[in-house]
Amino acid sequence: MQKVGAPGGQGQAPSGMGALGRSGVMLLTYVLAALELTCLFMQFSIMPYLSRRLGLDSVAFGYQQTVFGVLQLLGGPVFGRFADQHGARAAFTLSFLASSALYLLLAAACIPALPGVALLFASRLPGALMHTLPAAQMVIADLSTPEERPAALGRLGLCFGVGLIFGSLLGGTLSSSCGIQCPVIVALVVTLLGALLSVTCIPASTKGASAHAQTTLPGLFMVMFSIISMDFFQLEAAQAGYLMSFFGVLQMLIQGLVIGRLSSHFSEGALLQASVLVFSVVGLAMALMANVFHFCLLMPGLVFSMCALNVVTDSMLTKAVSTSDTGTMLGLCASVQPLTRTLGPTLGGLLYRGFGVPIFGHVQFAINFIVLLVLWRQPVPRKMGRAQ
Repeated sequence: MQKVGAPGGQGQAPSGMGALGRSGVMLLTYVLAALELTCLFMQFSIMPYLSRRLGLDSVAFGYQQTVFGVLQLLGGPVFGRFADQHGARAAFTLSFLASSALYLLLAAACIPALPGVALLFASRLPGALMHTLPAAQMVIADLSTPEERPAALGRLGLCFGVGLIFGSLLGGTLSSSCGIQCPVIVALVVTLLGALLSVTCIPASTKGASAHAQTTLPGLFMVMFSIISMDFFQLEAAQAGYLMSFFGVLQMLIQGLVIGRLSSHFSEGALLQASVLVFSVVGLAMALMANVFHFCLLMPGLVFSMCALNVVTDSMLTKAVSTSDTGTMLGLCASVQPLTRTLGPTLGGLLYRGFGVPIFGHVQFAINFIVLLVLWRQPVPRKMGRAQ
């Protein structure tokens, strides 16, 4: 496998790459993605507890999550086009500044003297421009050759695992020991640091090389997981953080050690069908789940399905666009997850209140079984050329 920037690769680094060089920029991109995801999961770990402290029930919590999802859904394509037109530096800086604004408003919502509920909903507004991961995906896509795509996707998946592990641990631990506002303040400082690194170290443009990754696509259960862990599993903030960290460890192991090897031995269509099939089986088991131990037993199958699905769909979409439209495509891809956050929290809150946790397993099985039937009738082609 050729290394980026090595002889025989796709040309030289784009102009303006600076002293870091191609490999340095890619490494910094991974670091920035890990920092952003760590802050994001710190926020996720305290949101249900902050919402409960402000007097919101599970349905109202779903509403504010839906607001966040709608804003990200609308902002994803716009941000992607902005990244294509203004370059990686502007995209990273804008995203980190938006994240800083969100955490500043969220920190204000923790102050008893201020209107907490209003500030909580207002903190969702900057979410329209919070797209650090798609910006990172664009840089990796621009600087990676097609042959390097599985390894590049795997490394970005490891960043997701790092963020999930440390974000969940820090969020639960800091909120338990220092107060619920502490993780938000730490996230604010980290995102401001990310904005500074973006301005000073990320090149203005990374166009001119070649290849994309996507975060884990949550299902309806995962959208509502923070509420389920608090109500159904009866976990404290720190315990929920440990559970999410276990999820992150599995994600890193499967993304880094399993998916790459499978993708070199099996076709995209076979992996896609396998991931959907495992999703269906996990859904059936989830309908019978009674405690957190059962969920831990289901986690490996759930993580494998999500990782395999991400790698396959990312590879297919990357091959379908030219390098000049990488950011736009990634912006559209980034809207898929907010779409589930838009519909998922409200729908999930209503289903959870009316039918309990087993309904999520039934829905997951039904949807994935239908998808599996469609894939068998219209299989994915073995080879796909990349648009020029």
